Amino acid sequence: MRAVEVATACAGRGLDGDRYAAGTGWWRTTDGCQVTMIHAEHLARAARRSGVAVTDGRHRRNLVISGLAGAQLRERQVRIGEALFSWHRVRPPCGYLDQVAGRGTAKALGRHAGLCLKVVEGGVIRVGDEVKLVPSQRLRDSARRIRL
Repeated sequence: MRAVEVATACAGRGLDGDRYAAGTGWWRTTDGCQVTMIHAEHLARAARRSGVAVTDGRHRRNLVISGLAGAQLRERQVRIGEALFSWHRVRPPCGYLDQVAGRGTAKALGRHAGLCLKVVEGGVIRVGDEVKLVPSQRLRDSARRIRL
């Protein structure tokens, strides 16, 4: 893992140069995520509670955001910079995390280990870009009734 100031999100793949987009790494295709995201607030809480340093990238998530609750992102789309992402699922920590980041890291993150996102529209994202929730289409779509 390495920190970058700018990344390119590729629709349907992930972040250019990342193992998820390249299809390599310690995961199975059925279990993989295009992009992983975690909240800075969850990292800070995990570090306070456990004493395990997780704020320096050991969490192995692609994006760290702040200011939005995880529940706000569930089944929603978010725009970060030029790219549009859609919520895919919760991403619990795996045992491999303890092997590469140190014992206790997975437990420290626990159920706040992050989310999987899909890249709907590619584009450049930068550190400091605003994370904007896209108005939910789901509610409007479910309100429509098809009459035969």
